[in-house]
Amino acid sequence: MRPPLFAGALCFWPPQPLSALAMTDVDSSLLPEGLEDRLPAEAATTTRVMRSIQDVMHGHGYDRVLPPMIEFEKSLAARMAGIQSRRMFRFTDPSSLRMMGLRSDHTPQIGRIAQTRLAEAPRPLRLMYAGQVLTIKSDGLNPAREKLQCGAELIGADNLAAATEIVSIAVEALQAAGARGVSVDFTLPDLVDTLAEKAFPLAPGQIEAVRRELDTKDAGGLRDVGGAAYVPLLYATGEFDTAIEKLAAIDAAIAPDGGALASRISALREIAASLNGTARLTLDPSERHGFEYQTWFGFTLYADGVRGPVGRGGTYRIAGGAHHEVATGFSLYPDGLINLLVASEAAQDCVFLPLGHDRDQAARLRSIGWRTRAALNEADSASALGCTHVLREGGPEKL
Repeated sequence: MRPPLFAGALCFWPPQPLSALAMTDVDSSLLPEGLEDRLPAEAATTTRVMRSIQDVMHGHGYDRVLPPMIEFEKSLAARMAGIQSRRMFRFTDPSSLRMMGLRSDHTPQIGRIAQTRLAEAPRPLRLMYAGQVLTIKSDGLNPAREKLQCGAELIGADNLAAATEIVSIAVEALQAAGARGVSVDFTLPDLVDTLAEKAFPLAPGQIEAVRRELDTKDAGGLRDVGGAAYVPLLYATGEFDTAIEKLAAIDAAIAPDGGALASRISALREIAASLNGTARLTLDPSERHGFEYQTWFGFTLYADGVRGPVGRGGTYRIAGGAHHEVATGFSLYPDGLINLLVASEAAQDCVFLPLGHDRDQAARLRSIGWRTRAALNEADSASALGCTHVLREGGPEKL
């Protein structure tokens, strides 16, 4: 009879000799797939990039919160529509015997904090966060399963002003971190639902099929599933000014005085104008990848030299409280930007402190921003310790 497995215990059945267990052990120097170390240069760039991004959000009045890495699975999965618990690492808590999960996204945690610990705080509530997220599987061509995520959430508002603030802060934060050629791709996540209500009616069973064919940009597939009216949306994409005119023409054909998308088109134009040329702008109104829980507005961020998106954002609703609360926010994933910048980061000056150095003088240098490395024996030298200066009686002397 096979013995029961207890939470937190690793059991082998049938019992195996120690030599057999040793042979099944992986090389202790390897990391699991999708995880990596950041060595000193990369870690230093990571610290600078994260600090620059957070300084921008802090300057706009966002307060940082620090949620735990692990929560009950139900809490993580229930706050936002579209959050998939199967993407999380899950395990049974030995204490409560409840299922727990490692976060794959900070946003549900921010929603929980807003609706519980900060339920009585004045709205709109501005919160920011930064930390690691972990998923069971990587996304697309990016093999990483552990990622840095930082962002800002504006709880209690999802109007034009909120969307404008969030987009402009996201662009400013990326540029402050060192991103060049930032571009913003706008989308309307609830486009099909909005049009299916009246303008381009669909039976309930057709809606998901139309979404799927729009995702694959398949005009023939759209016609096959009864979505011929949606085909023109495939061509309302590209450079913002051109694409928004095509989308407006589609809407005008529904109703000359303003169709189902009139308010959304107007809002997109105002958000785009508010950026005042600080970023390249594009539009893909039917794009849904990465917008599992967004409502009327979404955007994806890109930067020159960085493969794939560096961030996403938009409007959404937080579930789980007495009522659904609206919010607007963005998340940045700066790992790709960090990898791009690390090679161009200037090395920091560092002062070599010989044996018997003046400790008070060294302390004064550190207090004004110098780095120091002290000799521990006669064999230590400035070059061996990677220093750029040596402490002399008159102060740091450049090598």
